[in-house]
Amino acid sequence: MLEVLGLDVEEESVYRAMLSAPAGGVEDLAARLGMTEGRVRDALDRLVDLDLLTPSRDSAGGLRAVSPDVGLDTMIRRQEADLARRQEQLAQSKAAVARAVAEYAHLRPNTETEQAERLVGLDAIQDRLEVLTRGLTQECLSIIPGGAQSQRSLDASRPLDEEAMARGVHLRAVYQDSVRNDGPTLAYAQWTTERGGLVRTSPVLPPRMLIFDRRVALVPIDPENSRLGALCTSSSGIVASLVSLFEQTWETAVPLGADHRQRPDDGITAGDRELLRLLASGLTDEGAGKRLGISVRTVRRQMAALMERLNATSRFEAGLKAAQRGWL
Repeated sequence: MLEVLGLDVEEESVYRAMLSAPAGGVEDLAARLGMTEGRVRDALDRLVDLDLLTPSRDSAGGLRAVSPDVGLDTMIRRQEADLARRQEQLAQSKAAVARAVAEYAHLRPNTETEQAERLVGLDAIQDRLEVLTRGLTQECLSIIPGGAQSQRSLDASRPLDEEAMARGVHLRAVYQDSVRNDGPTLAYAQWTTERGGLVRTSPVLPPRMLIFDRRVALVPIDPENSRLGALCTSSSGIVASLVSLFEQTWETAVPLGADHRQRPDDGITAGDRELLRLLASGLTDEGAGKRLGISVRTVRRQMAALMERLNATSRFEAGLKAAQRGWL
């Protein structure tokens, strides 16, 4: 009956015998229970360890049985304490394992965790792009910041885009305005539109992203350092947020065939407005150029032209006059 408390049959028998007839020694218990004296002594030692037997005050060297309501309750409490201790140890073990797994996933490239996969290296990213592109059924949305694209990147993208468009997949891409001044990238964008793709440009773009059938997205782990790799996610919440960001960017972008330099009624182009805003926010020429995908020389040339239009002798004065005209 008391096995659940850790007592075996002989220990429980000795305890019951001690409760029913406290008087008598080891020989008497052995005779009454049909056990050897050695086994009785082992049972008595175990019962003392469990606080079910305690030294007798009536008989020197003798033992008395602790009443069950006290002794068994003590055992229950001890088990509860042991259980709480084991649970704490288990929680600590789980936390240690979680930390180890997180650290291992950080160190090991191309690992998959909960609807996301970390891809390290251009080969790993290209492999995943090939798989995702071949699996497209409806559309691919892309935001491609950074201005001019490398010839290697364009060459790697061309067969994938061509095969997808041939199957009727709709492509929509947003580049930075500065690609209009880069021959290879502009040629690629025009090649895309000639095959049914839609291309727009904008002065400033959010980080690079590719969205496949609104189900899977590929984004850089660190937009400032593409060497850290990419994150491929199918989390519906993340993908939906990225789609929303793409659509907002698309709505404000200018179609590739339109003149992005055309000045609206306020007399300033979107690119010039973004340049003024970036410089007014405290960015250096280098920082503004990086955000716009243009060189530092182009930034300074555009800023010099704006200062001339504003009849300003300093950038500070140009900022004030631009604000007065409502350009900022």
